[in-house]
Amino acid sequence: MRGDAFTRADSDVIRRMGRISSATACAKLHGMGISRTAVQGPTALDVGNRVVGSALTLQFMPQREDVASGLGQEYVERHTALWAVLETVQPGDVLVIQAYGSRFTGCLGDMLVRYFKRRGGAGIVVDGRIRDVQRVRELGVPIWCTGTTPHYASQTDLFPWAYDVPIAAGGVLCLPGDVVVADDDGAVIVPSSKALDLVVDAEDHENWEEFSRMRIEQGARLSDYYPLSPNSRAEYEAWRAVNRSA
Repeated sequence: MRGDAFTRADSDVIRRMGRISSATACAKLHGMGISRTAVQGPTALDVGNRVVGSALTLQFMPQREDVASGLGQEYVERHTALWAVLETVQPGDVLVIQAYGSRFTGCLGDMLVRYFKRRGGAGIVVDGRIRDVQRVRELGVPIWCTGTTPHYASQTDLFPWAYDVPIAAGGVLCLPGDVVVADDDGAVIVPSSKALDLVVDAEDHENWEEFSRMRIEQGARLSDYYPLSPNSRAEYEAWRAVNRSA
């Protein structure tokens, strides 16, 4: 089942968000009154990876024997949302998967991740597990998941049900076209309607933190530079003016 058509996140906003950390995005959203944004459970499969992109969503649902059961379904899966969503991937998309943190559902494996990469996908956030981990690692696609399993996607308790629909990933609502920011701290879902405001605020935040790191390394007092005081803010503005024009 496919959801309604959606608009992907603005490419310029995604580009500008490229240097904003998940921690900064999470904090700024909290300041906007949106507190449930950090996807709980999935962690980086390999440290040092980072991705920012427009959310493409996939929903797994519990199996029910009269609708779907695990028997023989590795071959049935090719006619489900799991295969269908991969045909919609555009360059820069981040696939976000609702799988209830299942320990027995290998939502994606080597072949599917390989195809995702071939279509230009940027990264994957799975509220569940993956399989074929050695080969998947060799592909170099940034992935956040709750672990690994030898099971295929519908072998036990879940079944790929729908795509391009609202999902719950790690307790967080993710709508198609939201912005995903993920790094070693985890994955954060930025509502598309808040993305531009967040970028403007977060760019300033990232800039003054760079200045504050420099001053702390030079021996300044933490309380004077984190967060900025009125005096250190004026010092930062002067520093930024010089460095921006350099």
